[in-house]
Amino acid sequence: MPKSDNQKLKLLYIRDYLERNSDEDHPVGAQELITMLANRGIECERKSIYSDIRALQDFGIDILNRRGKNGGYYIGSRNFELPELKLLIDAVQSSRFLTEKKSRELIAKLCRECNRYDERLMHRDVVIDRRVKSMNETIYYNVDAIQDAISAGVQITFRYFDWGIDGKRKYRDKPYQASPYGLCQDNENCYLLAHSPRHGVTHYRVDRMTDIQLTEEKRVPCPELTGARLVEHANQLFQMYSGETASVKLRFHRSLTNVVIDRFGHDLMLIPDGEEHFTFVVDVAVSPIFLSWVIGFGEKAKIVFPTHVADRCRELAQIAVDQHT
Repeated sequence: MPKSDNQKLKLLYIRDYLERNSDEDHPVGAQELITMLANRGIECERKSIYSDIRALQDFGIDILNRRGKNGGYYIGSRNFELPELKLLIDAVQSSRFLTEKKSRELIAKLCRECNRYDERLMHRDVVIDRRVKSMNETIYYNVDAIQDAISAGVQITFRYFDWGIDGKRKYRDKPYQASPYGLCQDNENCYLLAHSPRHGVTHYRVDRMTDIQLTEEKRVPCPELTGARLVEHANQLFQMYSGETASVKLRFHRSLTNVVIDRFGHDLMLIPDGEEHFTFVVDVAVSPIFLSWVIGFGEKAKIVFPTHVADRCRELAQIAVDQHT
């Protein structure tokens, strides 16, 4: 490569080297930068290094200078600080809808956003846990395709499958077509909220969708999934299991306050009921999953009304008793 072309890369080499090899405890001296550049076929003097550093600082890169013995230049602030990267890595690790392979790829990319010293520390701490993760390698691209369709306001077609007891995919009878409106995560899974010609307002597990194709047909208008109502609908689908929507009053022991707020949010109004309990009203999809959630707290939780919801809860509990007698 001609020398002039090498010179054009000089600032980029310096920036990259500082980002990968410096922090407050490991400043990089001018001589180290000169040696690095020489190894790349770029000869320069010390004073040009000072000029290059000033140019990078003027561009907005936070390069600091520690003076004195063993001093030098280092990157002060970065696009991602170390705690932020650790938070993102934790999210990738715990995500069930990402496959193990994709999780490792994303974590490797996140680790490259910090210097090599912190990268070693993060690699040492990273463990892909043994919880069940998605077996669908294409889910990462499914999400991208669905988001493109939502932005374009068009319908999609796709294949949908269930898992057989032999561990193999069992595709449903024919391709699906739907108008996508939103993506949300619940119970560590990713779901598409959509309008279907066959089912109306519905949802699909994204990791069980394949062969997603955007069509030229505009989305079917769906007020139930538009604007703020999209969030309301997602909140009513308790753990993404559908059922009749009802306003349910519940009475919980005060020891479960954190559980209730974590599940339904801080805006929920909790009304004291004696010294040890509180009541609240919430709109939920009354499904077996919701009822089982209430039953799981035993004597500490009770459905007050509507009566028919309390009756369904009692029936479900009796079925469980009969199953294990």
